[in-house]
Amino acid sequence: MNTAHSFAIRVLSAIPLIPLGHAATADPATARADKPNIIFILADDVGWGELSCFGADRFKTPHVDALAKSGMRFENCYSMPMCGPSRCVLLTGRYPFRTGLISNHSENAIQPGKEIMMSTLLKKAGYITASAGKWGQMSHGPADWGFDESLAAGQTSGQYWKGKYIVNGKSLQLAEGKYLPDLTHDFIVDFINRHKDRPFFIYYPMIHIHIPILPTPDSKPGANDDQLYIDNINYMDKLVGKLTAELDRLKLREKTLIVYAGDNGSIRQPAYTPVNGKLLSGHKASMGDCGSHVPMIANWPGTTPAGTVNRDLTDFTDYFTTFAELGGARLPDGVTLDGHSIAPQIKGQKGVPRDWVYVELMGKSFVRDARWKLQNDGAFFDVKDAPFKEIPIAKDTTDPAALAGLKKLQAILENHQAAPWDGQVKPGKKAAPHDPAAPKKPKKAN
Repeated sequence: MNTAHSFAIRVLSAIPLIPLGHAATADPATARADKPNIIFILADDVGWGELSCFGADRFKTPHVDALAKSGMRFENCYSMPMCGPSRCVLLTGRYPFRTGLISNHSENAIQPGKEIMMSTLLKKAGYITASAGKWGQMSHGPADWGFDESLAAGQTSGQYWKGKYIVNGKSLQLAEGKYLPDLTHDFIVDFINRHKDRPFFIYYPMIHIHIPILPTPDSKPGANDDQLYIDNINYMDKLVGKLTAELDRLKLREKTLIVYAGDNGSIRQPAYTPVNGKLLSGHKASMGDCGSHVPMIANWPGTTPAGTVNRDLTDFTDYFTTFAELGGARLPDGVTLDGHSIAPQIKGQKGVPRDWVYVELMGKSFVRDARWKLQNDGAFFDVKDAPFKEIPIAKDTTDPAALAGLKKLQAILENHQAAPWDGQVKPGKKAAPHDPAAPKKPKKAN
């Protein structure tokens, strides 16, 4: 028995045999050899302060660092400040006020008949697609959104050692002693081994490092909460290393674009996650810079210039248009998309960088360019020292540069109105999309 065949048997034996869902619906005839495989790794609650390649003082992440060292580190990437909206934005390429998914409890705002996710887009371009990991802040399951195969973690974040998970539509009970992040990794490896001869797209929303912070298989008995937090970051990093090693073994690295990003800022307070001796401004669920200013890395050996840093503004809507361009997919007709393709930048070219990014959560929002930031409550900041400091600008400022920046950002906010939020949306209740035809004007800062 050869090594590859033996390996495939070991992987399959670790995962229950479930029908392969919609895999047969993808059309191999449309696949082209020049399309890169695409793996999007979305790390849960991982901010700048958890990754050593972004200057974290407390943590070491050698495998993620290796992606940065042999790829491109993006220093100005913006998500939404919370899990659900970030996931919806990256998969649809549309801001929250357009889809209505403005919180972790408005998942029913989006429906497959009304929104198109990148999984469907890439399938039409010849890709075989998979989602493996955290799922629950969006309605329906991955198959309903065009994924051919899927492993979906349970509704509860941090559900590592118990509970249910779903493989290709079938609910399974996590067996005693099994660690769900490991099963998720095995699922991905099996998928890659079975589909290595055609373009594939894998959406990998990792379960780490969301609370509750529980022991990993590598944790020592009696470890305290701080040590378990470190253990979870280490295990997240370890799984990234195992995945890249498998791509190396299969000689797929130069055919595969890996994008790694955090879904929002750290759940820990800034005092716990210093970067190069300085505190970050903001954290998860806040309108502070690092509530949504997240680490991002693009790695495509032989295509992405190794060891480079990109300082263009990017946001989570950009992935939809970027992957469509790289995969030769046609963008949907009649759909307002907010993304700017960064495919040229990933290839080491200048591209056409966006001039501003937009962030929204539960009725709050801000727009930011390279120098200024305006919130929809009227707060205005100089962000030249972000992500460490945001300098409030007085409402009676007479500084010409500040006034010009304010006018520019006000015009953008007038066309990007946060969906109304009354603070009363409960789990399962639909939050209706905002009607852009009747926007409320943001409060002026002066």
